[in-house]
Amino acid sequence: MREAFLPSNRQARLARLYAATALACLFACAAPAAPAFAQQVGDLGAKVPDGTQMLLAADTLVYNNDNQTVTAVGAVQIDYGGNRLVAQRVEYDRATKRLVASGNVELVNSDGTKINSDHIDVTDDFADGFVNALRVETVDKAYFAAESAERMGGVLTTFHNGVYTACEPCEDKPNKAPTWRIKARKIIWNGEKKTVRFENANFEFFGFPLAYLPAFEIADPTVKRKSGFLIPSISYNSHLGYSAKIPYYLALSPTYDLTVTAGGYTKQGFLGEAEWRQRFNNGEYSLKIAGIRQKNPDGFIDNAAFPGSAGHNVDSGEAGDPNKFRGMMGTQGQFAINPRWNFGWDVLLQTDKNFSNTYNIDKYNQGVHQSSVYLNGLNGRNYFDLRAMHFEVQEDTLNSNPAARSGQQPWVLPSLDYAYIPDVSVAGGQLSLNVNARVIRRDDLDQTFDTPYNPLTPVQRVRGIAGESGRLTAEAEWKRTFTTDGGLVLTPLLALSGDADYVRASSASLTAIAQMAINPEIGTNADMRSSFARYMATAGLEMRWPVLFSMANSSHVLEPMAQVFVRPNEQYVGGLAVPNEDAQSFVFDATTLFERDKFSGYDRVEGGSRANVGLRYSGSYNNGWGTNALFGQSYQIGGQNSFAAPDLVNVGAYSGLEKATSDYVGLFGVNSPNGFSASVSGRFDEQTFEVRRAEVKAAFSGLPVSLSAKYAFIQAQPLYGFTTDRHEVTLGASTHLAENWRVFGTGTYDLQQSLLVSDGVGFAYNDSCFTYLMTYSQSRDLNTREVTQNIGFNLSFRTLGDFGSSSSAAGAIQ
Repeated sequence: MREAFLPSNRQARLARLYAATALACLFACAAPAAPAFAQQVGDLGAKVPDGTQMLLAADTLVYNNDNQTVTAVGAVQIDYGGNRLVAQRVEYDRATKRLVASGNVELVNSDGTKINSDHIDVTDDFADGFVNALRVETVDKAYFAAESAERMGGVLTTFHNGVYTACEPCEDKPNKAPTWRIKARKIIWNGEKKTVRFENANFEFFGFPLAYLPAFEIADPTVKRKSGFLIPSISYNSHLGYSAKIPYYLALSPTYDLTVTAGGYTKQGFLGEAEWRQRFNNGEYSLKIAGIRQKNPDGFIDNAAFPGSAGHNVDSGEAGDPNKFRGMMGTQGQFAINPRWNFGWDVLLQTDKNFSNTYNIDKYNQGVHQSSVYLNGLNGRNYFDLRAMHFEVQEDTLNSNPAARSGQQPWVLPSLDYAYIPDVSVAGGQLSLNVNARVIRRDDLDQTFDTPYNPLTPVQRVRGIAGESGRLTAEAEWKRTFTTDGGLVLTPLLALSGDADYVRASSASLTAIAQMAINPEIGTNADMRSSFARYMATAGLEMRWPVLFSMANSSHVLEPMAQVFVRPNEQYVGGLAVPNEDAQSFVFDATTLFERDKFSGYDRVEGGSRANVGLRYSGSYNNGWGTNALFGQSYQIGGQNSFAAPDLVNVGAYSGLEKATSDYVGLFGVNSPNGFSASVSGRFDEQTFEVRRAEVKAAFSGLPVSLSAKYAFIQAQPLYGFTTDRHEVTLGASTHLAENWRVFGTGTYDLQQSLLVSDGVGFAYNDSCFTYLMTYSQSRDLNTREVTQNIGFNLSFRTLGDFGSSSSAAGAIQ
């Protein structure tokens, strides 16, 4: 026997061995010696570029020509193509073509997967192998261990007495059982079918056996898409009963798939869903259908109290439907035409207006769903958006009910927005251009009757005319800022806008508008024009004088501020000539005090000369606290007050701006470094200082308790549609019972109606590999006081999937 011993200096012995030698060939295969839970080990060798050199370091290399073995002993490290093997001893038998590594063996693949074992025995082509005491850590922090493992045919790997988990081991107590793990007599990984099968498996939770599973199979986690059953979900609703949904996923190709879901409700029967998804290089789209033949439509909220309902149940579909069938079809898509332009759509069609909301159809269950088709582009300082829209109000009323809103929702065909800010300054200032256009068609007149003070004199509002109207608006604004030596900041402003409108109102709309004109509460005349043009020119000046006060432990900034806008009167206002579609929502408060045009849309344009005056304050303290405040008032100094001139919705009524001297508006806020914040804002009568509108908010976010509170008050606005005061209180809380456990809840109480509108509680556990959530919530209808109850829970096991009901309802509670 002849043996060769190399010196023991490790750095001196670092050598390059080439693929021509048997040892180098073997180590090329040995780099991925054992598969991570989902790693295609057999393909790793092919990923190493041809001609890659291998580096070997060891205390001793022993060549035994008689036994045809090569042995590396002592701190062995082999680097090859980004893969690394570390062991105390590595021996290669050239006769049997087997490699044996032993003693704290660690394999680190080029992708970062770590494999640990005490003993590895494989063939040089890696088709067959045997590993003792295997431990694997994958790149995505999944952990796998087994007493032994064997690989056969280069495809099938069997782990004996294996354990799998996605929970990281506890650093302080490494022997502590993870949150969950799967123990199995055999775990069989099929690299060809991309599946992992568990046989004689026990699912353990916090170290306690929770379920015994004779056999089950999951997709190889490295496979993003594979056909098979998905995790089922269950839920409860007081009108639908208990439900269970079982989805089946079909991976039809790398670019498209289909999910079919079978669902059942104890009170309503079988619900079927199917969703097709397809992806392209520049975008994707989906198509979803769902339907149910209800076995008990009478189980929903009874709507007999509403006029025209004929005792029909609002959620069961349209009255007189003999089939009791309800269903929907929805599609969404988005495509990038190029890096600057995008095209997309979101369209919902359903048999009745509340199906998707009632049965919680994912992506289509909003209370108000906006169907739209759009084209938009963004390039530098240019923005373009063109879209067609229709709003679907999913509500518990019939179309025959005057309170129903769905039939009164318009089609917007189309809506256009364009904005451009030139890169270069114009006359030393900034120029901005805006274009807006819309065409609206509505089939049904949207009108309401309110009774403010005299029951014999109802006030009518036309929120939207039946027929068609269109408008094209263009606006340009220029402003420049100057700062004087004394610190006064001056910003002159010039603006010019113009629009062209046309109206084709139905006879019902003209009749309703005429009735508004003779109402003494409104006191105007009917003058609905078929077409007209308007313009508005504005010259303005803003003046700010920020003054800094520094103290030993704080700094404060006081900033008196004033604006003056000079402009002509708003045209065609007060005669009900202009439909108001996009400026119906209007709130005057501290956040809108210094707006040039306080209307929320383009259909109304603020006219007449106005001055806005106020004082802003901010303070910061060395202990981390901060404060901010604003208080001010607005004055109509010339021309006609647009907010005192009524339109079809009386948007300016009770706004606080309808008088020459506006109400006072103010806000005050405080925040601290320990998670506490609070704010109070309001609008106060300019003579009596009576509160017209107020909002108080406070929140604390920290451990172990988080709290939030909100109170809102809005005084009655009869001409605007609210005949009584509105008071509402919302409270929320969350507390951590332990490191990962918490309880949370919320409630909203209507003080005016003396009704708990909604409430809910929840219980949750969360760590790096497991999430548990359970919620119970109630909601009450303001008209019928009918109570709807929902119970939901969700279990989420990382890398395995979710089980339970949708967590969307829990989001509202939290």
